[in-house]
Amino acid sequence: MAERSTAAVDVADNSGNDPLTAKADKAASDGVAEAQDTAERSARDSDDERRDSEQSGITAPELHSGHKLARRYRLEECVTRLDGFSSWRAVDEKLRRAVGVHILPADHPRTRSVLAAARSSALLGDPRFVQVLDAVEENDVVYVVHEWLPDATELTALLAAGPFEAHDAYQLVSQVSQAMAAAHREGLAHLRLTPSAVLRSSTGQYRIRGLAVNAALRGISSDRPQRTDTEAIGALLYAALTKRWPYEDDAYGLSGLPKGVGLIPPDQVRAGVHRGLSEIAMRALVNDGATASRQEPPCTTPDELAKAVASMPRIRPPEPTFPTPLEYQRTTYQQGNYGRPQARSGAAATMSVPMPPPPLQSRTGKALKWAVSALLIAALGLGSWQVADKLLDQGSNEKTGETGTQTTPGGQNQKKPQRPPQPLRISGAQEYMPHGDAIKEQDVPNAVDDSADTAWITPQYRDYARFGNLRRQGSGIIVDLGSVQSVRAIDVTMYRAGQKVEVLAAGEESSGPSGPGDFPQSLTKLETVGDKLEATMQKPVRTRYVLVHITELPTDVSARTFRGGISEIKVLG
Repeated sequence: MAERSTAAVDVADNSGNDPLTAKADKAASDGVAEAQDTAERSARDSDDERRDSEQSGITAPELHSGHKLARRYRLEECVTRLDGFSSWRAVDEKLRRAVGVHILPADHPRTRSVLAAARSSALLGDPRFVQVLDAVEENDVVYVVHEWLPDATELTALLAAGPFEAHDAYQLVSQVSQAMAAAHREGLAHLRLTPSAVLRSSTGQYRIRGLAVNAALRGISSDRPQRTDTEAIGALLYAALTKRWPYEDDAYGLSGLPKGVGLIPPDQVRAGVHRGLSEIAMRALVNDGATASRQEPPCTTPDELAKAVASMPRIRPPEPTFPTPLEYQRTTYQQGNYGRPQARSGAAATMSVPMPPPPLQSRTGKALKWAVSALLIAALGLGSWQVADKLLDQGSNEKTGETGTQTTPGGQNQKKPQRPPQPLRISGAQEYMPHGDAIKEQDVPNAVDDSADTAWITPQYRDYARFGNLRRQGSGIIVDLGSVQSVRAIDVTMYRAGQKVEVLAAGEESSGPSGPGDFPQSLTKLETVGDKLEATMQKPVRTRYVLVHITELPTDVSARTFRGGISEIKVLG
């Protein structure tokens, strides 16, 4: 159980650096007694959840560790038992991997809504969400199987360690708002976007679990689902900036705000908070008084919030810190003793013994010496002849007008320095659609936005790596350089390793290519690549349109599902 201090103690301990108002101090001190009564509450479950569990009268199915579902999912550890359902860590013995399982009785009043939510979430297939793998009604129980991410850390644990740096908070709100905007475009809402529902992987990517399912399990609904999820994202950002929950009640191991003060902007709660992120948090929480002073409208949908975050100046990660090197200690030598060991203090001085002269060279040694000298002289003569021949050839080239080297005033030949490839400006991008049907055309800008954190990602296909055999000519992205340019290199960051890719270029006279015959020039061969695809042309290629063509996808959550995509494309000239 996380240690939690009262609001009054927290404000007093930070009075030197925490710019809360005197009114906040008074309100906080008035609430000491009440805060002390709640100091032992769980950091993971709110009081409302607990009361619902006690009053519902519904008990979760009596299961135990080792029980198997569908002769496949072996239950290992019960994680939650609440409101008539239980959640478990389990093992999929068929695929030999850890999974999570929600289980509830078949006669539970929310069974139908849970199954519908799980199946809708599974159809989304967005890797930014923890994927639903199975939703089954079997005998007298209903269970929903989802991914289990052993290398991910719950946001609750990250917040317990302290406030985030500005760059980390920026990544949190950017990734979560973009993911929820994509979910709402498909008609799905979360409605329980709490710190325990957000995970950060070991690579720094945020994953959201329980999309639609968590709310269905608890019977939560909303008349304004988009605003509900937007305010939840604002609360997560607020907590990341301040290590406080933006409401009066303590929750998720975080102290709430002082009672009676209202919603205080993060940059007034803690010193050093990034002003732009503080404003974004307030716009998401829809506090009109705070946003009116900055002349910025509130964000009422995840899409509006994602656009507001994207319009901010990009926050760069902090510079890496290196250990301070040890101070260099100069060693002094006494004149006349350089390179000799110094006598220790108090030790008797010893006399130096003169070295005997070297022995006289033998006749064999003299002969060897003369032989080596002769070889050196011959080598020098041969080298001088080659240099002279080179100079004569250069002189004849200069007379005939050939240029390959330039002569310096000192008479030396130097190759002309070649400018390293520079990124070319990309004026537009479109999805490669040889059959005329798009996949994720709205996400194409993510592949040319100078950010590897966003990507154009294909849907999940089943059974066949060639886009489920639905797109036998593959797909990809065509970038438009605006005019014909000399392409010298390409640098593509793939969404994941294992994709079969080639890079093609349109003809110099082409205007708006779309089909496979419009890209006759091959910049790279067709092969399976890793996370990066980099290539330098032996000779610059003149073109306006470059196609990153994906023909086969890597496996996704199982051996029978496939997904790929492109994170960033750079064309250099």
